[in-house]
Amino acid sequence: MPDRPYVYEVEGLSKKYKETSSSANTDISFHIREGEFFGLLGSNGAGKTTLIKQMLGLIRPDHGRVRLFGKDILTNPRFTTHTVGYMPQNAFALNSLTVREAVYFSAHLRGLSTRAARHQRDECLQLLGLDHLATKVARQLSGGERRLLQLAVTLTGSPPVLVLDEPTNELDPSRRRQVWTLLRQLNQREGRTIVLITHNAVEAEQVIERVGILRDGALVALGAPAELKAPLDSQVRLSFTHPGTEAPVLPDYVRVHSCHRGKVVAFLSSADVSKLAQEMDLTCFPEFTMNTATLEDVYINYA
Repeated sequence: MPDRPYVYEVEGLSKKYKETSSSANTDISFHIREGEFFGLLGSNGAGKTTLIKQMLGLIRPDHGRVRLFGKDILTNPRFTTHTVGYMPQNAFALNSLTVREAVYFSAHLRGLSTRAARHQRDECLQLLGLDHLATKVARQLSGGERRLLQLAVTLTGSPPVLVLDEPTNELDPSRRRQVWTLLRQLNQREGRTIVLITHNAVEAEQVIERVGILRDGALVALGAPAELKAPLDSQVRLSFTHPGTEAPVLPDYVRVHSCHRGKVVAFLSSADVSKLAQEMDLTCFPEFTMNTATLEDVYINYA
């Protein structure tokens, strides 16, 4: 990865809207390399949308600049349009078209010939399991079906860079797995650079190589998940379900985080794990898990 060229170079981005007292983002800088699967996490209002729109050239920053493959975003808008496939979280401008038409015209607008656009339309619909909905108008689709159509539209033209905002929202478990499998293949087999914006740190941890965490418009953490989890590695999360009406008495070195209707989440030092195993028979619980820090723990810690 270090020897690959930069896809995105974000340097000192700052933006403040006139109607607000606080900045949407402040002095944000980071790089994304070619073929990287990069995650961007942050709570509502953290500044993710503003940052992404700056990276797409849709919002002009007050300070700083963004380069895409070495080219300035603002002075090369057509290059950005043909290089980046953007899947927004909500808006969909093609609601009045059928599923087939939405994918076809998107491919055609990205420069594909009529024949190539038709071929890619059929390929995308089959890939995402939308071929049986080809003649249905987009506005009549369910939420999950519309998300899949948005993804199909984003993939048209085979852009080398994908920016995906909550791509698995409203999808059922099987569809979510299907989408994650597809994104892994696009990243690993085709070398696509993928920027994932999400709230779901658990899902993101399965695919991303590096992550940036936003809080109040500032980039408060940046690095590989393992690097960011290192300060929390001494902590172990214990989750279990107990059948009784009252939670069992735990050793004093186990700190209970939450207890609700028989489900308990607690934390302890990794040095005390062997001691806990000797002092308590964990197999008496119908279910239990024990794991080290997750990306979700990192996210909560920073954001």
